Amino acid sequence: MYDIIVVGGGPAGLTAAIYGLRNGKSVFVIEKSVFGGQIVNSPKVENIPGFDSISGDEFGDKMLEQAMGQGAEVTLENVISVEVVNSESRYFVVKTEEGGSYEGRTVILATGTTHRVLGLPGEEELIGNGISFCAVCDGDFYRDKTVVMIGGGNSALVESSLLVDIVDKLIILQDMPVFTADQKLQDQVLTKSNIEAHVGTKVLGYETADADFGKTLTGVIYEENGETKTAKCDGVFLAIGLVPDNGAFSEIAELDERGYFVPENICTTKTPGLFVAGDCCTKTLRQVATACSDGAYAAIAACEYMR
Repeated sequence: MYDIIVVGGGPAGLTAAIYGLRNGKSVFVIEKSVFGGQIVNSPKVENIPGFDSISGDEFGDKMLEQAMGQGAEVTLENVISVEVVNSESRYFVVKTEEGGSYEGRTVILATGTTHRVLGLPGEEELIGNGISFCAVCDGDFYRDKTVVMIGGGNSALVESSLLVDIVDKLIILQDMPVFTADQKLQDQVLTKSNIEAHVGTKVLGYETADADFGKTLTGVIYEENGETKTAKCDGVFLAIGLVPDNGAFSEIAELDERGYFVPENICTTKTPGLFVAGDCCTKTLRQVATACSDGAYAAIAACEYMR
């Protein structure tokens, strides 16, 4: 029986673990993919207090090392349910896709978000086979080739800043009338000679060709100023936002219309002993700093609940 089970190993979850451990509680962290969360895909982060510049991967490693160094137990498994056991000694049972079943006096859901996709025909089959999300992970596959970046916010231009030095040509398609990334980032990236940038576009589909292993991506079909065009390319990177994956917990925690948790008081839910933290919650600012703050609040609230 753990004092606190944390579902999610990003900045919110790992901060919650650290705060729980420092309060003398036993903590178990369950992460489904990679410890550190979405930030591990950022090659360069410059807005974390205490670091002029650090890679997201390194920052995630440091947080995990700190939590484990203080006594956190961790596992890589996908949580599929959290059940409340109604008895004299009320507790939770957390079950995973891999068959794990873990008991905790409290649970903190810090499930984060996943990459948004366009939902176009054939898109799912092309993910990992022409469509990518992480320039750090997949950028080198497209060295000296032509790549399309779909998106125009901070994430899209951070990814583009890495790709532009690898690819022969980078075509950026933004659906809004202007780029929404920070002006400094725009000045750094959009002025590169091998970038072709378009705003006010609408992606209509993917152009493919038959190959020995199935379909291969050959272009992006889009609309610009009422005209249908095709951007010939070897690969596509999607940076169009994130979505929560909280459906499995809808019976024990309130969700808004977009699927984000709705905390009742910063981190509490309608289920006593169940807390939420980080980007999986409805909020106006999703940053590492705010995720860490949420994790601290949730851990302290869990400790208060047990007292």
